[in-house]
Amino acid sequence: METFAADLNTMVRTPLNDGHVAALHRVGRRVHFKAGDWIQKAGDRFDEFHYLLDGEMEAVNPTTGQRYGNATLGPGQYVGELAFLTGGKTFMGMRAVQDTELLCVPRDDMLKLMSDIPEMSDIIISVFAARRRRMVDNSEGGLTLIGGEVDRDVRRIASFASRNRIPFVEVEIESDEGTALANQCSLNRTSPAVVFGKHQVIDPPTPRGVAATLGLDMALRKEDVYDVAIVGGGPAGVAAGVYAGAEGLCAVVLEDLAIGGQAGTSSRIENYMGFPTGISGGDLVGRGEIQAMKFGTRFAMPVRATELMQCEKHLFHIKLDNDDWVSAKALIVATGVQYRRLPLERLEELEGSGVYYAATDVEARYCKDTEVAVVGGGNSAGQAAMFLARTARHVHVLVRGESLASSMSDYLLQRLESHPRITIHLCTQIKELHGEDRLDAITVRDRRGAQDWKLNTKAVFIMAGAAPNTKWLSDLVELDDHGFVKTGSEVGASSGYETSRPGVFAVGDVRAGSVKRVASAVGEGSVVMSAVWAHIADD
Repeated sequence: METFAADLNTMVRTPLNDGHVAALHRVGRRVHFKAGDWIQKAGDRFDEFHYLLDGEMEAVNPTTGQRYGNATLGPGQYVGELAFLTGGKTFMGMRAVQDTELLCVPRDDMLKLMSDIPEMSDIIISVFAARRRRMVDNSEGGLTLIGGEVDRDVRRIASFASRNRIPFVEVEIESDEGTALANQCSLNRTSPAVVFGKHQVIDPPTPRGVAATLGLDMALRKEDVYDVAIVGGGPAGVAAGVYAGAEGLCAVVLEDLAIGGQAGTSSRIENYMGFPTGISGGDLVGRGEIQAMKFGTRFAMPVRATELMQCEKHLFHIKLDNDDWVSAKALIVATGVQYRRLPLERLEELEGSGVYYAATDVEARYCKDTEVAVVGGGNSAGQAAMFLARTARHVHVLVRGESLASSMSDYLLQRLESHPRITIHLCTQIKELHGEDRLDAITVRDRRGAQDWKLNTKAVFIMAGAAPNTKWLSDLVELDDHGFVKTGSEVGASSGYETSRPGVFAVGDVRAGSVKRVASAVGEGSVVMSAVWAHIADD
C-alpha cells in the first residue's frame, strides 16, 4: 500500500546540482561552526535552510541526547524535514561533529527559490517527506505520551498526532520508562502527561498544546487579508489549497483536527485512481498538503470556525474558537460532514474511552485481541472493519438497514462477507452502553427478532450518518432542509459551486447534491478555483 512519502532507507537521492547551489549562494551566507557546536536545538523554529559545504553534522534525538540513527550529514546534504515548509519547529537537534561550514538561507528566500526552481523543490521536498516518514515509522521525534492506556485526553492527542503524521512514542504510566520520565520532569508518577524532549511538559496536554509546542498553530494576524480562506482540510479543502497556490493566490487552509478530514479516518482506499495497491485517506490527503505547501498555501490547525460575517468592504471575516479572526476576499466552505452521535446515554462520557469515530493505528492498538463493533453501512465502515480485523479477535458490523448492496462498494462487501473474523449483523442497532470510566460492553437490539443481545467489547467505532458542519456560517448562505449548502442554479449563482452569497463557494460533502466520494471532493476542490479567481479579479 502506498504512503505519503518514500522510504528514506531505499530511496535514490538526487543531489542538488551546481546551478541549484549557485542560487543558494546568491541569497545565503556562509557560517562556520566548531566541532560540538549546536546548529539548531530541538524546538527551535525553522527560520533558515542549512546546506552543508564542508565538514560533518549529526541529528540529535531530544529524548536521549544521542545521535539519531547511525548516519551523519556530509558536504552536499542539507538539514530539514516537512516542518520547514510550514515554518514549524524542529523535532531533532543538529550538532557539528567536526569543524563545519554551512550555507544558511533565510526561510522566506528559500521558499521563493523553491517556487522559482521546481526541479530543486522536487528534490528537497522528496527528502523532507522521507525524513518525516522515517521519524513516524520509528516513533522518534521527541514527543512522548504517558498514560494513554488510562486517559482519554492522551488518546486524543495520540489520534491528533497520528493523523497529522507527527512522530510520537507512547509509554505506559506504570512502566519503568514512565516512572523514570515522571521523575525526570518532576511529574506526579500516577498522572498522565505529554512531554517533548527530556524536560518540556506540555501544559495543557491537548492537541492545541501540542500544536503550539511544535509550531503548527500558525500565527494568524487580524490585519492580514488572504485572497481566499479555505475552511476544512479534507480532500476538497486541500485540493482547493493546491490549486489556489498553483494559481498564485495567497491562501490559508483552516482545519479543526487533522488534515484529511473524515477521509483521514479511512485506513485503506482502493478505488482511487492512480493507487492500485491502495492508500489510506490520511496519506492521500497528506500528499496533497505537501503539494499545497510547495505552492505557498498556508495551513493552520487545530482551529475551528465558529462564526462568519461580511463587512462593508465585502471582505469575509471568520471567527475562530481561539478568538482569532481570519479575513479573506473569497471563502471556500469545505467543512464536510461528521458522523452523527447516536442517541445513547453516556455516549459523550465514553467518547475516547471505548467509543471512537476513526479507525487508525492508534485506536487499533487499544482494542488488540478483543471483540469490537463497527456501526455503519458505508465504505468507511467497511474499510474500518477490514482494518480492525487484522488485530482484533472478531469484528461485528452493525447495520440498521436490511442490506449493504446500495451503500457499500461491491468489492468491499464481498471481502467483508468472506472474512473469517468479520460478522455482518443486519437490522441491528446499539441500545445501551455499559462500563464505568471506560466501555466494557454494549447491548444490541435485533429489530427483526425484537431481541436484545450483549456483546462484551472495549471498542465501538461509529461511522453512521452524515451531519454537515455548517452552523458557523451564521445564516449568511442558504442551506437545504438537512443543513447542506445550496449552490449553483438552485440559488441563482453563475458558478456551480458558488452559494447564495457572492464570493462564498462550497465544495465536497458539505455541498448539497454532491457525490459523497473522495475523488469527487478532490475534483470539486480543484475546479472551483476558476470561479474563485474570477470573483477576486472582479473586486
